[in-house]
Amino acid sequence: MEVTLSDDQEFFRETTLRFLTDKSEPDSLRSLQADAHGFDREYWRQGAELGWTSLLISEDHGGGSISGSGVVDMSIVADAFGRHAASGPLISTNVVAAAIDKTGSEAQVADNLDGFISGERIGAWCLSEPAPNDGLGAVTSSALTATADDGNYRLSGVKGPVEAGAQADVLLIVGNTDGAPTQFLVDPTTDGVTIRPLESVDMSRRFAAIEFDDVVVGSDAVLGEVGGARGAIERQLHIACMMQVAEMVGAAERVFDMTVEWAFDRYSFGRPLASYQELKHRFADMKMWLEASHALGTALASELGADSPSTAETASVAKAYCGHYLGELMQDCVQMHGGIGLTSEHDLHLYFRRVAANRATYGTAADHRRRIAAGRLEPGTESEMAA
Repeated sequence: MEVTLSDDQEFFRETTLRFLTDKSEPDSLRSLQADAHGFDREYWRQGAELGWTSLLISEDHGGGSISGSGVVDMSIVADAFGRHAASGPLISTNVVAAAIDKTGSEAQVADNLDGFISGERIGAWCLSEPAPNDGLGAVTSSALTATADDGNYRLSGVKGPVEAGAQADVLLIVGNTDGAPTQFLVDPTTDGVTIRPLESVDMSRRFAAIEFDDVVVGSDAVLGEVGGARGAIERQLHIACMMQVAEMVGAAERVFDMTVEWAFDRYSFGRPLASYQELKHRFADMKMWLEASHALGTALASELGADSPSTAETASVAKAYCGHYLGELMQDCVQMHGGIGLTSEHDLHLYFRRVAANRATYGTAADHRRRIAAGRLEPGTESEMAA
């Protein structure tokens, strides 16, 4: 992303890009389309060794950052993922890892974080729900209920789409406990849990619908306080949005560069396409959208890393702006490529798919615009997170 990097961060960025250039080249991504997992476990373990899964985990729990701000460092990885449309449950695993690091018990930390750091363990955040509960709204509107029962909890409801839901070793569930949000850590092999893979527009990212049919979990499955998860859920949303924005910026910049190169190389009536005034204006618009998106992504990572009180608004502004305008940028680039831009043989669609998936999850542009409007209509109130 457009930010001044330290020498260590620049080395980290270059190392990640080199690794992804070797491991996530377009043909290998195409080969993953029919793969049930969407990524190779050994590849993920190697990425974890580079630090992909430890940046949002505190040093006390075995993690650590490159620069002192794990959030900013994570944005570097996410940007690189976007530039390569890379495979792997980067967002889902890091959201769950950050949640456990922040509010997990000693047992929950011991059971999960070492596995995340080594790449042996995958996490999935079960936040979204199918229609009619598929929009961002109040967290207490969750249709998944968690009912106390003699020291245990019974979970009933459906979550989806859940990124890496069928690949995860642990599920982080958002549930409704007497009108208040609570999070639970659940083993996906628990009786009553049914996971149904969904079709995905993204070549290498998998989603699932997960049904909880009277699933019984102990009180030790509660992450944080019963009924007190609103703030944690909000922060997890900010992390997810930050990573999505960084991925979308990386993918959009890759496609923009491809399109500029194409426009200079492709000739029409004896002139390069890039010389036509109409295309110059479109390139100017796209460059403006891209630079604004860079700035918003940088601001969001910086504010989230500093626990700024304005993070909620910045997260929604960034997701709404990038979700809308980078989607427009992708459409323009497809059109400028002409018929070849619509073919599966061309690489452009790999990045288009990544942006499309990110636009549609953890809140659409319209969802986040409504969040911003609600916050402004009621000054001083904390915007609520969806379930």
